[in-house]
Amino acid sequence: MKVSVLASSLIGSEIIKIGNEVNEMKRKGASIANLTIGDFDANIYPIPTELKAGIVDAYHANQTNYPPADGVLPLRETVSELLKDRFGLEYNTNSILVSGGSRPLIYATYLALVDPGDTVVFPAPSWNNNHYSHLTSAKTIAVETDAAHNFMPTAAQLKPHLKGATLLALCSPLNPTGTMFDADSLAEICDAVLAENASRGADEKPLYMMYDQIYSLLTFGKEHVNPVSLRPEMRPFTVFVDGSSKCLAATGVRVGWGFGPEDIINRMKALVGHMGAWAPKAEQVAMSNYFNNKAQVDTFLTSFKGQIQDSLNALYNGFNELKAKGFNVDAVEPMGAIYLTIKIDYIGKTTEDGQVLKDSADVNFYLIKEAGAALVPFSAFGNEDSMPWFRASVGACTLQDIKDMLPRIKAALSKLK
Repeated sequence: MKVSVLASSLIGSEIIKIGNEVNEMKRKGASIANLTIGDFDANIYPIPTELKAGIVDAYHANQTNYPPADGVLPLRETVSELLKDRFGLEYNTNSILVSGGSRPLIYATYLALVDPGDTVVFPAPSWNNNHYSHLTSAKTIAVETDAAHNFMPTAAQLKPHLKGATLLALCSPLNPTGTMFDADSLAEICDAVLAENASRGADEKPLYMMYDQIYSLLTFGKEHVNPVSLRPEMRPFTVFVDGSSKCLAATGVRVGWGFGPEDIINRMKALVGHMGAWAPKAEQVAMSNYFNNKAQVDTFLTSFKGQIQDSLNALYNGFNELKAKGFNVDAVEPMGAIYLTIKIDYIGKTTEDGQVLKDSADVNFYLIKEAGAALVPFSAFGNEDSMPWFRASVGACTLQDIKDMLPRIKAALSKLK
């Protein structure tokens, strides 16, 4: 059957593919610690009780018709106050757009700023920028990062690729690594963007930055920084992506928000409207009421972040113990989000039945079968499949699941020759 070139050339999510295979194995009775999908098991991490009650109340109050195209005004007012209070950012309600989670906002940012053939620059690893570039027929430059900088891109790494580019897509805390920019590193990148824009003529499209901070309220002893606070001159060039999905374990509630220059946000509003990618009105009303109670939010975040950090630390410490015992593994200290970056350098090793592990995918599926541990190779985030680094997402496992898994990983790696 003939379909469009775009549709026929789409690549599905590598993460979802791995997750589906794991779920099928679990359905058949396998016991697997699923550290693949960047989501939460709602039985382990339920949304706040008050938010759930608020959503039910909003449905009882018949908040079931179309929401405004940019989101209900009370929620946009709440977001405006939240940005001022948490990050020192001043954005009025006309500069804020609500959508069904953050994905439509990312896609709308690409559609609003990127023409076919334009260049998009993003770090590798990063989440789905290759797919959104494909959807908008953009040229891509995936800039390789390194463990020495916690897999966060540096100004020195990015600068050679900014000339003539249209969009620089950044994220902090970063999916897949759980690492973050510090103020100096991000300020240097902003200076590079501003210098590039200063070199362009008035009739040229500037270099924009998309700054995905969906994990900004999930940090562990590190300060979240943003480009506009560090360099106010970045304001005309920066579109933020944010929302409630991760900080409230509310991925299925589908309330995200973006903010930035009013003219760009208005164009994104039209795009999201044509997609019909609005957050349900009842959820928007409930989210506004929930975030209006700061003490309530802080109480939830303290408990929630404590649970996430305990799981990340258990995994981090477990891999450091394996490293100390001579295993060829490593891990990067968790800073934010729900991810740990893990090195399992066993490509080229041979299993007991004589199978050679040719790449990171082979290592991953070996661990799934032999250790009941499912990770995501960095090859799913734009890196080569010869790279021995992996993402572990702790949102769908209990702390005990992680503790039980570590001896199984040790035993599985011990069998390799």
